[in-house]
Amino acid sequence: MSESNKTSLKVMSTFFILGIIFWGGFHWALEITNTEEFCISCHEMEDNVYQELRQTVHFTNGSGVRATCPDCHVPKEWHYKIIRKIQASNEILHKILGTIDTKEKFESKRLQLAENVWKAMKETDSRECRNCHDNDSMDFTKQGRRAFDNHQRGFEAGKTCIDCHKGIAHALPMGMDHNSEIM
Repeated sequence: MSESNKTSLKVMSTFFILGIIFWGGFHWALEITNTEEFCISCHEMEDNVYQELRQTVHFTNGSGVRATCPDCHVPKEWHYKIIRKIQASNEILHKILGTIDTKEKFESKRLQLAENVWKAMKETDSRECRNCHDNDSMDFTKQGRRAFDNHQRGFEAGKTCIDCHKGIAHALPMGMDHNSEIM
C-alpha cells in the first residue's frame, strides 16, 4: 500500500470516528433534553407549570401511566422532534433574558404561552396527545355518557383533542374557561 493510500485511509478513518462521536453526542444531547428532569431544571417550569401538572390525572391516576413534559411537548418522530428542538432555542433565549423568571412575569405571559402551545397542537391534530390516546383504541362504551356524547360530536365536527381539553394538564390563563376558542 502506497504512502498516499495509507494517508487517505487514516484521514477517512479519522473522519469516520469523528462522525460517530458527533452523531453519538448529538443523539445523547437530544435524549437528555427529552427528560422531565431537564424540563424542570429551570425554576420557571418547576415552580409554575410542573406544580400544576402534579395535581392532574396526567401525573397520578389509577392506571399508573404518567405523562412527562416531553410526552406532551416534544414529538416522537425524529423530523418533528428536530423542528421542535430548533423552536426551543427561542425558549432558551427568553430564559437568558429573564422573560418569565418571576411568578408575576409568568402569569402576565401565560395566555400568550398557552396560545402558542394550543396553536401548535391544533396544527398537528394533537399529535402528542395521540402518542398515548389513540381514537381507534378507545372503547367509547366504557366512557361516561357525557364523554361519549362529547367525543362523538367533536369527531363529527372535525375537532382535535386540544379543542376541548385545554387546561387538562396546566391551569388555564386568567379569565379563560375550557370553552374559550383557540387563536
